[in-house]
Amino acid sequence: MSSQAREGACAFAWRHYLLLHSGVSENDSRRSALYSYISNLRDTGEDDFNLLQTAAVAYLKKLDELHDDQCARLAADQALAECLEASNSQSGR
Repeated sequence: MSSQAREGACAFAWRHYLLLHSGVSENDSRRSALYSYISNLRDTGEDDFNLLQTAAVAYLKKLDELHDDQCARLAADQALAECLEASNSQSGR
């Protein structure tokens, strides 16, 4: 499931990104940056599709806002951490 989760999360986020940004090419450099970011998350052991999907969307959004890969990664990591925290607090009830 790990590579399927990564591929699925990236494909989902990229499709939606293209819907919002009609002038962006399918082969835009942001796509490879997205795959790199999600692959890095996967390498850290994260393989939950929903969390990877959330991180992928957050990464692309922050990349557009901040125009800097490292800042976008940090912001997306923060969004992912918040999702994990919320998920953990709901399961602890």
